[in-house]
Amino acid sequence: MPADPRASAARKTPALIRDRAGGPRWAVAAVAHLAAADPIMKRLIERIGPPQIARRRERFSALVRAIIFQQLAGRAAQTIFDRFVAATGVRGRFPTPAQVLAASDETLRAAGLSRGKMTYVRDLARHVRDGLLNFHRFSRMTDDEIIADLTRVRGIGRWTAEMFLMFNLQRPDVLPVDDLGLRNAATKEYGLPQPVTAKLLREMGERWRPYRTAASWYLWQTTRTIVPDGAAPKKPQKTPSVKLAATSKPARRPARLGVA
Repeated sequence: MPADPRASAARKTPALIRDRAGGPRWAVAAVAHLAAADPIMKRLIERIGPPQIARRRERFSALVRAIIFQQLAGRAAQTIFDRFVAATGVRGRFPTPAQVLAASDETLRAAGLSRGKMTYVRDLARHVRDGLLNFHRFSRMTDDEIIADLTRVRGIGRWTAEMFLMFNLQRPDVLPVDDLGLRNAATKEYGLPQPVTAKLLREMGERWRPYRTAASWYLWQTTRTIVPDGAAPKKPQKTPSVKLAATSKPARRPARLGVA
């Protein structure tokens, strides 16, 4: 039986990467694959170091937080979120779906929720309470099935579902092509003359499969974007933090993917 090339690449990954890689169990394999498949990614890995993708184990609370944070500056959203928890939970604990549904309009309005967000949070709570959204099934579902499940809830769009897949479920192959920050980072790092579109980012991401989550994380790090895992962006190193062995057949730059 022929050897798995991904396993071979992982064995060749420097010990520094293996020792310092944090977060998902696929981090080492992701670094090895991205470095071999894409010279720009290889450069980012050398500059930024191993991926540190923190796992958020929350489910219901993470989605409520995502709804509350929509279209708000971080500090204002955090204040409203904290008021919401204090008003609907017990002893500082995050409320259950039943407690959210029991909260009056006045209670939610006093916490700072708009009428629209009150509707969205209640719809989410109702889906969870009634078993229409069952987090325990997610381990047996594909990414697309989970996205379809989540986006049935009012106020949860595809981007929110993708962030949930990446940082709460640590799925390895998610590429949020509608994320403007991600597209801006790709434009800059790949030296493209025109802004990267969702379509082009999807094409570029083909070489990153099956670790597009890690590729996205590296691109976000270059713009100091605060990602939904709650961790601060890593400060870029003045000198490479790790040095990866050169690959024998470097991949072409994505600038040749039909970009003038």
